[in-house]
Amino acid sequence: VQLQASGGGLVQAGDSLRLSCAASGGTFSENAMAWFRQAPGKEREFVAVISGSGGTTYFADSMKDRFTISRDRAKNTIYLQMNSLKPEDTAVYYCALDLDPLRLGTSEVAYEYWGQGTLVTVSS
Repeated sequence: VQLQASGGGLVQAGDSLRLSCAASGGTFSENAMAWFRQAPGKEREFVAVISGSGGTTYFADSMKDRFTISRDRAKNTIYLQMNSLKPEDTAVYYCALDLDPLRLGTSEVAYEYWGQGTLVTVSS
């Protein structure tokens, strides 16, 4: 299983950015996938999760009004649409895959596979 995250970059405060994460090495249409992020000097934190069907999503409270998560099941790909970006959103964003089809976790311990991360830098 491999997860390939992409879409990061340098943007200005208030801009939007869309991250993608493509999973390969199997079919994961029944599995939850999530985004986490790690800012410089801080621990990795939960951002959002989407169920295998795409019908259920959860967000961290600080991001739920600005971020949306979606998935293309046929492409084994999830997306994170980030709007109204703030400098405090600067972080490496990681996607993750949970092999347990019955779980919708918000803790990183629930996820067995991780992408390599994509850096998002938001300038003020």
